[in-house]
Amino acid sequence: MNVSLRKARTVIRKALEKGSEIDLKPLSVVVLDAGGHVIAFERQDGAAPGRFAIAHGKAYGAVMLGMAGTAQMARAEAQAYFMMSVNGAFGGQVIPVPGGVLLRSPKGEVIGAVGVTGDTSDNDTTAAMAGIEAANLIGEI
Repeated sequence: MNVSLRKARTVIRKALEKGSEIDLKPLSVVVLDAGGHVIAFERQDGAAPGRFAIAHGKAYGAVMLGMAGTAQMARAEAQAYFMMSVNGAFGGQVIPVPGGVLLRSPKGEVIGAVGVTGDTSDNDTTAAMAGIEAANLIGEI
């Protein structure tokens, strides 16, 4: 099971709306499927062009490790060598910080991930969860 394009667009639209509503810096949002492939991406006007790589890295780490960004950061702090090695195995694409939210099915299966960047990691996560909840999906932060 994967996230549909329709749901991915809802996640992005609502995450960006939440960012605007609470006056966050310009956000970039990506939704990946269970295989780590991009379903959809958008960045708000004023967001730096390099934000795609950051949003992707947050989401990619979540889906490829089956571990949300908050858990990845805790693991990186506790076992830096392990996370450096994992990042090496994935070609440097993993950014182990909050803002990478794992998407699960009602049965607990990983169905994709959302990556948000542009403001603080906690604010990025808040925007991601607003989008995920609006799309009636289950997010793990």
